[in-house]
Amino acid sequence: MSDFPQSNLSLLKQLVIDAGQEELLPRFQHTGFSYKQDGSVVTEADLRVQARLQQVLLDLSPQIPLLGEEMTEREQASIIGDGTATFWCLDPLDGTRNFASGIPFFSISLALIENGQPVIGIIYDPIRDECFTAGCGQGASINGNPLKTNNIAHNVLSRCTAIIDFKRLPDDLAARLASNPPYSSQRSFGSVALDWVWLAAGRAQVYLHGKQKLWDYAAGWLILAEAGGISSTLEGVSSFQAVLEPRSAVAASNIELYQQWFEWLGA
Repeated sequence: MSDFPQSNLSLLKQLVIDAGQEELLPRFQHTGFSYKQDGSVVTEADLRVQARLQQVLLDLSPQIPLLGEEMTEREQASIIGDGTATFWCLDPLDGTRNFASGIPFFSISLALIENGQPVIGIIYDPIRDECFTAGCGQGASINGNPLKTNNIAHNVLSRCTAIIDFKRLPDDLAARLASNPPYSSQRSFGSVALDWVWLAAGRAQVYLHGKQKLWDYAAGWLILAEAGGISSTLEGVSSFQAVLEPRSAVAASNIELYQQWFEWLGA
């Protein structure tokens, strides 16, 4: 039995939408930023969204702790425990560098992890007013409309659009992709959460990232899987694991493309 009924998904979705519209949009292009210890940036918007959703989730499910990006690593580790815990996983502003630079591509990402696996995923893009959701075994949707990658007629890697984050790839792989790309076209947008759901929506067909954090990909991983997409790490194991260590992600909109893509990457 779930600690948080999936019937509450619509309520949860609205809470995330409200946070995006009331905390992110008014601050977009009107807020400064500072640097964190790891060199990434943080804004007032990150902190306000995390504080707001932490409170509403506490009211909804006081028995379930929240793991947020803007927490200390010690706090995060205590919540994850041995990897089989139940907790909310929040990135209050995925694409903070975009947000701070005035680039309109960012999102809120929220997942519920139960026994070490995502069971609810919500990603909201306030600029486009697009809300992607999924429940484990319940399918995926965008603004309430079903999301299915098998509706996409792209089964040849050479004809695909790829979303690639070159920065975190091994140097030799990045050089091989740059000099001899197997796909038709490539993009890099700066929000991992939106990368996953744009793949689920058919806006690209293959995906590669070298080092994602849990809060970056937890919701997107579930949404893509429920839409029919396929993913793994570069080593060929599940790209999802409830751990703090960054993980690579290889993904595609269907099994045929995934096999072609994974084979090329491992060649």
